[in-house]
Amino acid sequence: MWVFGYGSLVSPSSLESTIGRPVAATDRVVAHLAGYGRRWNYGSMHLRGDWVHEGNDVREGLVVSLGLVSADAESCNGVAVRVTDAELAALDWRERDYERTDVTDRIEADGLSSDDRIVTYVPRPSAIERYVQARDERRAGVRRSYWDLVAAAFAALGEDHVEVYHRTPPPDVPVVDMSLRMIG
Repeated sequence: MWVFGYGSLVSPSSLESTIGRPVAATDRVVAHLAGYGRRWNYGSMHLRGDWVHEGNDVREGLVVSLGLVSADAESCNGVAVRVTDAELAALDWRERDYERTDVTDRIEADGLSSDDRIVTYVPRPSAIERYVQARDERRAGVRRSYWDLVAAAFAALGEDHVEVYHRTPPPDVPVVDMSLRMIG
């Protein structure tokens, strides 16, 4: 099984912290996913943050991350990583407010065979609704450390890949330093 990462899962350190092992070069390939566009549209069910932005003092605000939307004319880049069943279960837990979606027929990557199955994580409608509501209430933000982690992960893939990543529409919520807390 392979998992396509298009945000923080592109970062080896972020991925490795979830699956509990270093990812070998043979278990990771650069990939492109057709028919989906990357967006800042995921509202976390389990993370809340505190921050101040433009005089707005936000307490227990919604933490926003990257997600995907179905978009026939778009594609996004990232990495496909080979995982075991146990590692997939760990990723399912981490991404529990996303839907694991089979994208085998939409992935382009050197190093994958026609027998390989590839999945990715697409935000559940409830996560997008949470994001929209908190955005409209000015209680949503992207954590700066997440923003920096994802940008650095794509930069490590090379200039062409960071350029494609930077075509992602910018978030319509602020990127802020925040203190985090888990809920639920």
